[in-house]
Amino acid sequence: MALSIRLPGDVETRLQNLAALTGRSKTFYVTEAIIEHLDDLEDLYLAEQRLIDIRAGKSQTVPLEEVMKRYDMEG
Repeated sequence: MALSIRLPGDVETRLQNLAALTGRSKTFYVTEAIIEHLDDLEDLYLAEQRLIDIRAGKSQTVPLEEVMKRYDMEG
């Protein structure tokens, strides 16, 4: 998939320098950065949606003690 992005000048310079120093492409490092942080971004989105649902009364929380019992994590 082709993708075009605009980077701030300082980020572009850093990326270009890193690629030159390591012999890897800028695309390699952009792909690595996306892969590394995509899970975190997805988790953040899901957490925000869950909070909205809880505040709207569409979802309920479970006490920590109950979760720990359910997964045999009592301590």
